Amino acid sequence: MRGKKNFELTPKSLLIIFTALCAILLGISAAAGDKQTPLSNISSSIIMPMQKGINGIGNWVIDKFSAFENIRDLQEENEKLSQKVNELTMQNRTLQQDRYELDRLRELYQLSEKYSDYPTVGARVIGKGAGNWFRVFLIDKGSDDGIKVNMNVIADGALVGIVTETGDNWSKVKTIIDDTSSVSAMFLETQDTCMVKGNQESIEDGYIDVEHISKDSKVKEGAELVTSNISSKYLEGISIGHVSDIKLDNTKLTKTAKVTPVVDFKHLQEVLVITELKEVPDISNE
Repeated sequence: MRGKKNFELTPKSLLIIFTALCAILLGISAAAGDKQTPLSNISSSIIMPMQKGINGIGNWVIDKFSAFENIRDLQEENEKLSQKVNELTMQNRTLQQDRYELDRLRELYQLSEKYSDYPTVGARVIGKGAGNWFRVFLIDKGSDDGIKVNMNVIADGALVGIVTETGDNWSKVKTIIDDTSSVSAMFLETQDTCMVKGNQESIEDGYIDVEHISKDSKVKEGAELVTSNISSKYLEGISIGHVSDIKLDNTKLTKTAKVTPVVDFKHLQEVLVITELKEVPDISNE
């Protein structure tokens, strides 16, 4: 028929009806007291299962709410722990850096002791030229610290290079691996002299060229090479490295060799500048 609406029970309506029914049945059960009546029996058979169901739903809701609270607490605790881990990681990294720096400073101190006859000043590398190798670099000490052009620079117990330019608080150092570098050297055991010449291609293979070794020299593989007494700029006796591949050159008049430098020219961070100049007339091409 027109205008007639279908009657539908919503969950809310059902809840109200069941609640009212439960209240009525509870009232009947209370009025009956200990008397067993059909209504009390009916109320008991209906109320008890509903009560159990409601209790079960209530317990389920409480469990879920507790689980949610536990998850939220765990998430907050996890965030705190993650933050603490990050802080400890940063502290550990800082301690490692401090330890590495301390190790380097100890090595620098030992180097200073090795060349204790020479006055030295410690300096930190603050810039370098292009490429992986430290052929030319800047240090954080300059003329205000007593640094002068032609002062020798050492690290790792051996020769690095020479100061070529200074500012008030910086200096430029050219190393012995640079293409324009030429160092008068000698073999520590035999005192035979030679020239150590920088070469970009050679250092890529890990060595520096050695030229003008006397063909009569008795130099052996692994011999130590140091700065010579006849060098015009480099102080005598500073270690350079150990030689290999000794052979006659194309002229058959002199020998050549390769010297593996003591200094790690890929990872320079701190150096010592010897603040004493070698004051002799410049009679070479160094």
